[in-house]
Amino acid sequence: MTIVQWLLLPAFVHVFWLLFLARRMGTARVQAVKAGQVNIRDVALDNSRWPDEIRKLSNNYDNQFQLPMLFYAILPLLILLVKVDWFSVVLAWVFIASRIVHSVIHTGDNVVLNRFRAFVFGFITLVTLWAWFALRLYVIG
Repeated sequence: MTIVQWLLLPAFVHVFWLLFLARRMGTARVQAVKAGQVNIRDVALDNSRWPDEIRKLSNNYDNQFQLPMLFYAILPLLILLVKVDWFSVVLAWVFIASRIVHSVIHTGDNVVLNRFRAFVFGFITLVTLWAWFALRLYVIG
């Protein structure tokens, strides 16, 4: 595999993780409606009416489109400006691993302090990736 393929592989892992989360959330919603836990009209305009477990899945799914937006923004820049190196590849993998850990905590026992630690670790990793890109672009070459 090329270094660009190694850089993009964590993005593919994250996309498949998102698809897994979407299916899990969708299945839970359908089951809740079928079981009579919610009326479809009640949740059509108010997501807070879903049972807590489903809201947890939904919130986590939404979270996967927030911070990762900055991850997906940097990938084409690294590739197009020919700044991909092994350090950026490792940071990409660490970031996506942190998102999955965050997700597992969030959709599992949801210990907020542990979830926050996973978030901060991923945030710092992403900041480091952007800082490294800036150094490569403007200072190191």
